[in-house]
Amino acid sequence: MGATIDKVTAAIDVVDQLGDLAGKIFTEFDRDRILRDAELCEKQISDNPNLPLAGKLVSIKDLYDEAGIVTTAASELLKGRTPAPQDCDVVRRVKAAGAIPFGRTTLSEFAYSGVGLNPHYGTPGNVFDADGIPGGSTSGGGLTVAHGIVDFALGTDTGGSIRIPSAINGLYGFKPSRLSVSGDGIHPLAKSFDTPGPLASDLDTVITVFEVMSGQTVIDAPASAATLRIGVPSSGFVDGLDGRVKADFEMVCAKLRAAGHELVTLDLGFIAENAILNKMLVSAEAHAIYGKDIDKLETCGDPRVLTRIKFAETLSKDDLIAAYAKRTDVIAQFGSAMAEVDVMIAPTLPMMAPKIAEVEADFDNLNAMMLRNTGYLNLVDACAISIPVNVVGQTVPASLMIAAPHGHDKSVLGAARQIDPLFG
Repeated sequence: MGATIDKVTAAIDVVDQLGDLAGKIFTEFDRDRILRDAELCEKQISDNPNLPLAGKLVSIKDLYDEAGIVTTAASELLKGRTPAPQDCDVVRRVKAAGAIPFGRTTLSEFAYSGVGLNPHYGTPGNVFDADGIPGGSTSGGGLTVAHGIVDFALGTDTGGSIRIPSAINGLYGFKPSRLSVSGDGIHPLAKSFDTPGPLASDLDTVITVFEVMSGQTVIDAPASAATLRIGVPSSGFVDGLDGRVKADFEMVCAKLRAAGHELVTLDLGFIAENAILNKMLVSAEAHAIYGKDIDKLETCGDPRVLTRIKFAETLSKDDLIAAYAKRTDVIAQFGSAMAEVDVMIAPTLPMMAPKIAEVEADFDNLNAMMLRNTGYLNLVDACAISIPVNVVGQTVPASLMIAAPHGHDKSVLGAARQIDPLFG
């Protein structure tokens, strides 16, 4: 056996050692299929050893089509679908770049939650706390990376579903600009918001995967990169932070200033004032997909997700027309507010990860809190990365979000390259 097969075999052994937890992380884990793919990849790499993702293992959120496999969105409703006839665009790209698909991962049903609960597969804890939420909706994907099983995971982000599990599990998670990566062959929740993207344990891997997914090239920052002009929100993103998050963010800002970067206060309160637009529009777009199946979902669906879908039934056509128009205005307002800075920063989450039991008892409030800061940026159609920040005396790292308007992916990733070494 070659090095690639050895790596895959060792990763399969890690999954086997997880016991029951593996069933909460994977919706499908076919060892024979993985080994067959590894054999093909080994031949591919021998012919072209310089592939950008050569021999890297990738877990795939069960929203991405893979040829011959049913895409279920971790729901009972979709298990009877016809298998996908072909790989989706993103899967095809990462495989061509040398990556090996390594199982399909769980998520909040239909990707419609920021906490990661799933009654069909069970809810895994996070890598730091077996009783704490994993973050959603890319819960299984985040855990495959956090447990060292794969090199990166393919996730999606409608309201924070890449950045939340990344923040909770000490990972890097990038939500690209929505139109920079193809969504063809990825099961939708709300197409006006859905964005495919990667999660990984290091920044370089995230950037390389984004380059493969998007076909773009992100230039390395020069060693003597110019100082950044960084926007810091005065409200909204920083309102009501818990004590740990508040202290961590103050520490981050102090270190950035000490490193010579200029911090500029931004008034972004208009985003928080319009946060209801996310709830309205995502619900309406999800209802357009699942409205015909409401009766079935009453018996086979996650009731928490169903309630969120049915919220659309309280909205009129005029409500939605006004909501889409208002969102357009808010996106433009964000672009204007960001015109004089390179990027903005904020805590990825306003609070540390709660326990699974706490979320089950108070889902609406805690799910909204987990989605708050990330969702603000989805509302304004931004691109954003969450990076882990080591904190002296703490086992669980803090998380920092770096963001910019749609289309400024290279600015965000370039800023992350400058900022990340300060907190390693």
